[in-house]
Amino acid sequence: MGRLRNKHIILAIGGGIAAYKSAELVRMLKKCGAQVQVVMTSGATEFITPLTLQALSGNPVHQHLLNPQAEAGMGHIQLARWADIILIAPTTANIMARLAQGQADDLLTTLCLATNAPVILAPAMNQAMWSDTATQDNLQTLLGRGYLAHGPASGEQACGDVGAGRMLEPHELLEALENQFNQGLLADKKVVITAGPTREAIDPVRYISNHSSGKMGYAIAQAARDQGAQVTLISGPTHQAVPDDIEFIPVESAQQMLEAAITAGADAHFFIASAAVADYRPAQAAEQKLKKHDSDGGLTLELIQNPDILASMVAQHPNTIHIGFAAETQHLIAHAQAKLARKGAHMMIANDVSDTSIGFNSDNNRVSLITFDKVEELPLLSKQQLARTLIEAFYTRFIKAQ
Repeated sequence: MGRLRNKHIILAIGGGIAAYKSAELVRMLKKCGAQVQVVMTSGATEFITPLTLQALSGNPVHQHLLNPQAEAGMGHIQLARWADIILIAPTTANIMARLAQGQADDLLTTLCLATNAPVILAPAMNQAMWSDTATQDNLQTLLGRGYLAHGPASGEQACGDVGAGRMLEPHELLEALENQFNQGLLADKKVVITAGPTREAIDPVRYISNHSSGKMGYAIAQAARDQGAQVTLISGPTHQAVPDDIEFIPVESAQQMLEAAITAGADAHFFIASAAVADYRPAQAAEQKLKKHDSDGGLTLELIQNPDILASMVAQHPNTIHIGFAAETQHLIAHAQAKLARKGAHMMIANDVSDTSIGFNSDNNRVSLITFDKVEELPLLSKQQLARTLIEAFYTRFIKAQ
């Protein structure tokens, strides 16, 4: 279940007897490497204790709409942005009715309204309640709004009835979650991605670099892999965990990154240049460590331009779809549009790195997608959510539209 590694999963538990299955589901999610936050309704706490879910998830359980310990007490907004997906298991008839009405009177319903992440329902209720016209109408309303539903299964119920209404088993819900991250949008496509900073040597112990963490590029690599792509990730030095099932090429300098990209990108469908490449490098790197002398007034370095990796790739591999990133501190759209035209790429993803909440090392990002005929602004998302949104945008614009 490698597709769930590092995914942000919110498990929301409703007030039904099937809540006991949620403990096993949390354990299985953690075993798969997912990060899990648990949300419980007041009814859910009558069937299973928050302490149990806290011990299994390794995180405090969220129960209240306004959290005084969260920034500005708006814990539901933080959770909504954090989530890659929300699974409501069990989903009671009451929860479905309240969601269908657009209510926001507790943490769970407010979270579902505030999130951009997919919401999966795992219905669990008495067979008569499930077949009731009101419940089925609510289900259709929610499906029409983009909610997903898995189950219920048929069988003997806790009340003694037999019929449809049993919540799916934890392993079935786990499979549904994994499938959600693997829809095959980029099946059989080769994707080459650059990520992280480059380091340009001054001497054997010093270098010129920047603050890039590589988080965005690594998230895109994982999202592309999850959608069936054959992924090559070319990365400068970072502390990020390398996603499973991809080809990984570590590099240091811009020149090394360019050489690796030209070779790997020869048959690539997409080239995504998310690395923060140093624009300049020392003209001559010293073979030995430069020594400081008290009489020195300082150190002067002669810098020369590094190769433009994205422009070079456009020239070398004209049949590839080229996508670049524009990290700007002012005039975001204008500078990104100019960069798009100058490099000859198909799309530029522009973000304002002067905003510390979405800049280097942040877990969130807000970007604009810029093509020659369109500017589309995306909302603030976690970098994992944004990566999946970008992959969907690449598919829609460059594959589906063909």
